[in-house]
Amino acid sequence: MKYIFVTGGVVSSLGKGLTAASLGTLLENRGLKIALQKFDPYLNLDPGTMSPFQHGEVYVLDDGAETDLDLGHYERFTSTKLTRFNNLTSGQVYQTVLDKERRGDYLGKTVQVIPHVTDEIQKRIRELSQVSNVDVVITEIGGTTGDIEGLPFLEAIREFALDVGIGNVVFLHVTYVPFIKAAGELKTKPTQQSVAKLREIGITPHILVCRCEQPLNKELRQKISLFCNVPYEGVIEETDVEHSIYEVPLMLQRERMDDLVCRLLHLQVPPADMSHWQDIIRKLIAPAHRVRIGVVGKYVELNDAYKSVYEAVIHGGIANDCGVTIEKIEAEEIEKEGAEKILGGLGGILVPGGFGERGIEGKILAARYAREANVPYLGLCLGMQIATIEYARNVLGLTGAHSTEFDEASPHPVIALLDEQRNVARKGGTMRLGSQPCQLTVGSRAAHLYGAFLIHERHRHRYEFNNAYRQQFEDAGFRFSGTSPDGNLVELIEIPGHPFYLASQFHPEFQSKPNRPHPLFKGFIAAVHHHLHHKPISGMPR
Repeated sequence: MKYIFVTGGVVSSLGKGLTAASLGTLLENRGLKIALQKFDPYLNLDPGTMSPFQHGEVYVLDDGAETDLDLGHYERFTSTKLTRFNNLTSGQVYQTVLDKERRGDYLGKTVQVIPHVTDEIQKRIRELSQVSNVDVVITEIGGTTGDIEGLPFLEAIREFALDVGIGNVVFLHVTYVPFIKAAGELKTKPTQQSVAKLREIGITPHILVCRCEQPLNKELRQKISLFCNVPYEGVIEETDVEHSIYEVPLMLQRERMDDLVCRLLHLQVPPADMSHWQDIIRKLIAPAHRVRIGVVGKYVELNDAYKSVYEAVIHGGIANDCGVTIEKIEAEEIEKEGAEKILGGLGGILVPGGFGERGIEGKILAARYAREANVPYLGLCLGMQIATIEYARNVLGLTGAHSTEFDEASPHPVIALLDEQRNVARKGGTMRLGSQPCQLTVGSRAAHLYGAFLIHERHRHRYEFNNAYRQQFEDAGFRFSGTSPDGNLVELIEIPGHPFYLASQFHPEFQSKPNRPHPLFKGFIAAVHHHLHHKPISGMPR
């Protein structure tokens, strides 16, 4: 078993996760089986209770684990299937250690960071190795070198490297080489200091991935190599990509980083064939068509809050050789300015998930505009509930229809709390989470797009369609095209006759990849393009 540890220095948000995922792509395309995991130093048990403004989106796995958004990059860039073993927080570590202390597992010993906390961290690395049956494990350490929260993780991987031995471990450090505009040059001092901090801890990186706005010349690479005690070939340039994050694997391949990693780990494997990846980039850079999609949300100020949604929309574009311009629209602006003014001219409208009352009426206005103006609409989780509320109010005439999440006294609670959620008091990890089966209706648009009648999709919600209103909706032409196998939970809705009006209670964005776009996003972008050109989609139920 081989191990790669990815750390970061100087500043946060350098792209450690993308670098780890891109390296995973290259190694996988060399024929190796890989697994990726993320260690987060914060004390939360998981990001499930955090605001998207704090930490970006919560990425949900098949087994229901609520995890860091970098795990989304891992799944999008590689074929690996992740579980709760692939994400670890300080909160989980300390909770485990303290539970053991309370049970008396430590036999009266003084419980300390070293060895008890560091041993628990190393145990997670070994557990992933045992359950994954892979050749290489890539572990990303969150945060920035020097943060007090991350010290136990760095100490743990230092100890781990000693245990597994030379030739089985690579330390890869992602750092920042800033461009000082006034001086007109790149500065290496922050990188030198970051590596010095790592070496104080006892870790000497084998590879430095240098994030920079300007290319590194030979002189700068030699300087970084000399002062950071890293071989010249181990100084890797990683500039800002021009078009898409999916260019990063090709950039690192040009820098021969995967060649170096394989040599350091004594892996005899052929070069990576990235021709299929190059085709993806071609479609992103020079697509045959272009469309504009409006994403109506409440966290649009932070790009990472809807990261998987944006990526899945782009994947839908790749499937249709179609460039997608995403317009990020604050739902409250629609409440102030009106739907026509804000949404007019868009090719399609997407309403993603979310929690809380802010912006809800703006989203309802967006759903109404899409329905009445025949603009393709895709709703995700809350987006399905929004479509239901809008239809109840403006087609069924149910005045005051709402979700009990936002109005407990609504005379028509068309969206209500799941029965299993009624006595839940704890917030973390208690929603309907993870992969669940869904039965699709014969003849529905959804079944046509999936090419199947039984699917599995990931969920993260507490509220559902209220079945007391199901007959009224069906009588008015509202189609329930997907339900739980027992028929009790509504999973997919659509409006026949509309160019594309479909919404899911689940989160399809979590299973979309650039080389395997999700059927709903692929169908949505296809419908947007065809509708703009007034062409019916061949064989598509309407």
